[in-house]
Amino acid sequence: MKVCIVGAGAIGGFLGVRLARLAEADLRVTALARDATLAALREHGWRMQTADGLLQAPAATADAASPADIAALGAQDLVIIAVKSQSLGAVAPSIAPLLGPDTVVLPAMNGVPWWFDARPLESVDPGGRIAAAIPQRHVLGCVVHASTSTAEPGLVVHKMGQGLIIGEPEGGVSDRARRVVALLAQAGFNATLSERIRYDIWYKLWGNMTTNPVSAMTGATADRVLDDPLVAAFCISAMHEAAAIGRCIGCAIDETPEDRHKVTRKLGAFKTSMLQDAEAGRPMEIDALVSAVREIGQRVGVATPNIDALLGLTRLFARTHGLYPDA
Repeated sequence: MKVCIVGAGAIGGFLGVRLARLAEADLRVTALARDATLAALREHGWRMQTADGLLQAPAATADAASPADIAALGAQDLVIIAVKSQSLGAVAPSIAPLLGPDTVVLPAMNGVPWWFDARPLESVDPGGRIAAAIPQRHVLGCVVHASTSTAEPGLVVHKMGQGLIIGEPEGGVSDRARRVVALLAQAGFNATLSERIRYDIWYKLWGNMTTNPVSAMTGATADRVLDDPLVAAFCISAMHEAAAIGRCIGCAIDETPEDRHKVTRKLGAFKTSMLQDAEAGRPMEIDALVSAVREIGQRVGVATPNIDALLGLTRLFARTHGLYPDA
């Protein structure tokens, strides 16, 4: 079985190191990476620091900047996309040579994916270019429940969580989804099969759509965001709007925002992924987490004044700091 992981950052490394450690002679895992990450993988292999010590595995690599390297890999059985959503538009054309008739594409990414709506979402897939490069028939939906970061290129730090939820975009259960879940479970992940992956994606988004950008703008850990009653009330109002959108698209959420905040509090004083990006001077993942929610709301006729304010403030903050493109 041939597996290619596109992007070997925090999530790509989290997945790559455990898959590469599988003692199956017929499983080949290749990292498609570039620059310092590619150099680190070639020198040290896969590396992940865990509470139990350092996990390592040899890494087969290909240069993401080299069309010849990518073409040489040929069609893969499984392509795991682990780049940030704002980078996928540039990366998607390079994935095409990896796709055979039966290749499965698993986007292990935050927020609303490009395939989520029947029509391309301009906020995450302008002009439908990603959908053209990666047809939906290849795609399995994925939700990652794990906290990871990168201490340096090629070195992942795993803090908590091993959860992966896998499912068909159209719902139901398929043999290919079962096979992917079985592979991930064998690698040590808490992998589960979902018959409603769109709901699972929306539910996770509902929980982090507010805390991520608010933490990035303020520099506060998630616990401090929720400890401020005015900020928490603003987040709750935005979550009510997202829940109303969810009811219109078949992703109704039964919990209250207050219930969801209780779950977030159990995670303690953690830095959200968007805060980590802001502190590191990396582009912020605004569109998949906030812009897409606003766009879907407009399509279904749900007013989103609080989400609009959240998007405007976050986007302005990011543009001011060079972390989001100017209009």
